[in-house]
Amino acid sequence: MSDTIEKIKCLIIGSGPAGYTAAIYAARANMNPVLYQGMQPGGQLTTTNEVENFPGYVDGVTGPEMMIQLQEQAKRFGADIRDGWATKVDFSGDIHKVWINDTIELHCETVIISTGASAKYLGLPSEQHYLNMGGGVSACAVCDGFFYRNQEVVIVGAGDSACEEAHYLSKLCKKVTMLVRSEKFRASKIMEDRVRKTENIEILMNHDTVEVVGDNQVVHAIKALNKTTGEVIEIPATGFFVAIGHKPNTDIFKDYITLDETGYIINTPGTSNTNVAGVFVAGDAADHVYRQAITAAGTGCMAALDAERYLASKD
Repeated sequence: MSDTIEKIKCLIIGSGPAGYTAAIYAARANMNPVLYQGMQPGGQLTTTNEVENFPGYVDGVTGPEMMIQLQEQAKRFGADIRDGWATKVDFSGDIHKVWINDTIELHCETVIISTGASAKYLGLPSEQHYLNMGGGVSACAVCDGFFYRNQEVVIVGAGDSACEEAHYLSKLCKKVTMLVRSEKFRASKIMEDRVRKTENIEILMNHDTVEVVGDNQVVHAIKALNKTTGEVIEIPATGFFVAIGHKPNTDIFKDYITLDETGYIINTPGTSNTNVAGVFVAGDAADHVYRQAITAAGTGCMAALDAERYLASKD
């Protein structure tokens, strides 16, 4: 534990579009924000090769480049951007206590949680290879589907999100093969019916993904195991989409912040307020519906404004 305690007016936990936008607004409001970037500085967008749907980037931008620009913009207004991640919190009193890397103790008047969510992957070595290469593996059809227009892709998943993403891809791609690992969907009947009625979606039930096949740079096909017959088939595809869910990075807050059954922070509708006064949430830690850079940035703005109003009400 630290021998010294640092007092902070506005602490932002986590980076990405939500955290950096909150830092920009909080800095411009003279709240002297301190932002700890977390385990993955820049958030999920640092694994995204091209971002073409964020307003203002006419020719697109890489995810890492965009995050560097947001970080530098926050710094320009005086935000204190630091390495490190929150490992423990105590929100039981008026002063919100946060520990960084188990050693640094912070006492904060306001806290903005922008820790995001992590996409779940199958864990196959080949999947991780092409994910890291940026050559054909994605966990966001809305983000990356455009790059596979008029091509053949494979998507794995069985829930509502998987069905929604498969249907979205069907409007862009020549063919979508949907791998469902069990003998039935977990999705609602209406979502299942929607994909079943879409002509260019082929559904393979009871199939496991075995390998993502490519030339070491980009994806060419997906190997799948028919669990009924034991046959391994190879499906031509240039893109592999994983839609098996996300895990919000909110575990350290569960003793104080109200979460839903899957761990997403529950905020007061129309605001960034959590159940704890002075603690706000932005981005994918609370958003399991949209999960876009632009919506995350918008909630980052909301959180900073809500924090500013909270502080003003206490003066």
